[in-house]
Amino acid sequence: MLLMTVTAATVMLAPFLLLVLNAFKTSADYSRHGPLSWPAAFTPQAFSRYLSLVDFPVALGNSVFIAGAVAFLGAALSLISAYAIGIGKVRCNGAILAVLLLATMVPQEALIYPLFYGAEEVGLLNSVWSVVIVFTVLQAAFGTYLLASVMTTLPKELLEAAVIDGASRWQILWRVVFPVLRPTLSVLVVFFFIWTWNEFYLPLILLNDPSAQTVPIALATLRGQHSIDITVLNAGSLLSLLPTLVFFLVFQRTLSRGVTAGAVK
Repeated sequence: MLLMTVTAATVMLAPFLLLVLNAFKTSADYSRHGPLSWPAAFTPQAFSRYLSLVDFPVALGNSVFIAGAVAFLGAALSLISAYAIGIGKVRCNGAILAVLLLATMVPQEALIYPLFYGAEEVGLLNSVWSVVIVFTVLQAAFGTYLLASVMTTLPKELLEAAVIDGASRWQILWRVVFPVLRPTLSVLVVFFFIWTWNEFYLPLILLNDPSAQTVPIALATLRGQHSIDITVLNAGSLLSLLPTLVFFLVFQRTLSRGVTAGAVK
């Protein structure tokens, strides 16, 4: 069993280790020995080259802002919308949940034309806010479906006790429902952040200005605009991966608690 676990972990870590090895090679070393060899000498030359071609701090700031804003705004919108559907007296709530589920299945290619011309009309083209608004709504569609399904399982006695105590609907949301759903909301925030960070197609279309581009778009643009060697591309990919890896490790305990939480306190 231990051997199988170690083997599976090695297989999963192999692409990351290969990325690290090639990021610290020189171009000549990579051309001479190939991608699977151990570096003759670990050198940050590829990172220096990458940072000279890409304004990485700006792209990193854009990505952190967009992913963070979408994560928290999407989770908040999901909570409020799900509260109205799952606990409120909204008619045809089952049909609404079905529509939200279908909305999560619509490919982004089908949305790009109305989103592009809509952003252009309101003056948000090449603005990070266009991507924040779009992905907040898209992520909230999934979050609303998930949270509304969870809210339908809340004990009615818990809500009735709050009503008897004189709590308003707003107070019930923040003092009763929110504490119970906080672990699930934490999971949504983590996933919304990672999903938004890795988005490529819509930001590519909506953010043509280099000052508004995210890390994945800057990396792809670099590959298209410059004759670049593979070691620089590996260095850029490693720098693009590290923020999400750090974010996941920091919130790993929160994610674990959110997945395993199921009891009503």
